[in-house]
Amino acid sequence: MATAKDIMHPGAQWIYREETLDRAAQLMRQLDVGALPVSDQNERLCGIITDRDIVVKCVALGHDPAQVRCAELCEGTPRWVDAGADVGEVLHEMESRRIRRMPVVENKRLVGMISEADLAAHLSEQQLAEFVERICAA
Repeated sequence: MATAKDIMHPGAQWIYREETLDRAAQLMRQLDVGALPVSDQNERLCGIITDRDIVVKCVALGHDPAQVRCAELCEGTPRWVDAGADVGEVLHEMESRRIRRMPVVENKRLVGMISEADLAAHLSEQQLAEFVERICAA
């Protein structure tokens, strides 16, 4: 069976929790991604910040993204999967937590991200339909 490492998008990058949201947006643009894992000074996962977070939780509220730190938008317990986890485990974690992007860690280091697009490229139509139904269910 395929593993998280088999289906992930490699080369994900952290953004340090004390960086500003404007820097996060610039990095997202540079990397052509919509989300970045947020790390502490020891490169431990603190959360994930998305382009939507920046717009809805900062800009739309009239805040200046150059003055707001990534850490301020990180909520809840960060989730990740081991690179060796099988796809079933990945799907279960993403579905049960209604997560659309999942960091992949190997030897305590970020090695990639799994997004809905990655799943679409590697799952059967049936598996993908079930995933979308569970993620989008109210």
